[in-house]
Amino acid sequence: MATPPSNSPMSSSEGKLLRFGLFEVDLAAGELRKNGRRIRLQEQPFQVLVTLLENAGRVVTRDDLRQRIWPSDTFVDFDHSLNTAVNKIRESLGDSASSPRFVETLARRGYRFIAPVDSGTSPIGNAAASATAPAADTPTAARLAAAQDNLSPTELPDEVVLHPELHVPLPRRGWVRALFALIQVMYLAFYLSALYHLHDVDRVASGFLSGWKVLLLVGLVLVTGAVGIPLRFYLISAVAFDFRKLGATFRRLFPFVLAMDQLWAIAPFLLLPQIGIGLAFAACAALLYVPFSERTLVRLAYQ
Repeated sequence: MATPPSNSPMSSSEGKLLRFGLFEVDLAAGELRKNGRRIRLQEQPFQVLVTLLENAGRVVTRDDLRQRIWPSDTFVDFDHSLNTAVNKIRESLGDSASSPRFVETLARRGYRFIAPVDSGTSPIGNAAASATAPAADTPTAARLAAAQDNLSPTELPDEVVLHPELHVPLPRRGWVRALFALIQVMYLAFYLSALYHLHDVDRVASGFLSGWKVLLLVGLVLVTGAVGIPLRFYLISAVAFDFRKLGATFRRLFPFVLAMDQLWAIAPFLLLPQIGIGLAFAACAALLYVPFSERTLVRLAYQ
């Protein structure tokens, strides 16, 4: 059973600053700072962060946050507003839902701040959790240890944490990023091979097309391959260096990526003499789905 969030704010004389890791929250100034440098955070996300910090180690339910930050006479889409606020907090802290270091999501329950918090006088993170949680509530301690060891919550057998939007268990971000990078390498190999064997593409296309259609197909391979190579290098480098805004960037790129990937899904038919019609159709069907799997992987790792 979740412990009700504290109603006594930490803005008393001994708790003006809440520190965790490289960050500190100045309650009097209403600011979030990292190494003394102010980080811009809007009012509602800041209030959500303060509430989680004041209850570090304890579960803060969505209803608790609604009552405290969104009054009953406020007409907003609460679920969307709260999800947006938590995403902005994670973006500001460089945190992630799949492998949280600060804000942990508990599916259908709420959120919990899992890092130790120092109010300026004594750390309240682990102390608050141990003082208020029942002795038998071992998942809290286990999840805190897992977060500090940078382990995925899905490794813990007692409870499965679901993605808040996709409703699937959260995998390790490293695995998700590696799979996304492998897909980019696959397309990069497609482009390089097609451009290297462009004369063979012309020859194969001439077997079932004629005239300007052959030129159009060869031209599409040439242009999309030349454009696709820098695109795939960008995506590989972004995921390799864990660019935290890749989720938003990929959403903007997705219509273009989808069009290119759907076009290259017909590439197996250029290998008809080698693989036959049946395998060409099977490969084409699989490639048609790949851009949607790319989008899902990005959402798993970067939202």
